[in-house]
Amino acid sequence: MILAKIVGTVVATRKDERLVSTKLLVARPMDPRGKAEGTYLVAVDTVDAGVGETVLIVSGSSARMAAGLKDCPVDAAVVGIVDNIDVHESGT
Repeated sequence: MILAKIVGTVVATRKDERLVSTKLLVARPMDPRGKAEGTYLVAVDTVDAGVGETVLIVSGSSARMAAGLKDCPVDAAVVGIVDNIDVHESGT
């Protein structure tokens, strides 16, 4: 799973027919403290996430297992909206 922040949307008027009626979001992976990591990615939204929200993304074959995406050409899917992140550092 990838922890990410939604930073935008993608509008594609021409796309694979299996992706019609899907919302595409631009996400920026981040570490648990909120620091941006890696490169942007586009993910299909399965949970009605919005810009500014922290989300969980699955990629690869796991993305196609998300609701309604079994036979879709999808490599990343938003599968959860994060309410809170608690990071506990060890005392060493």
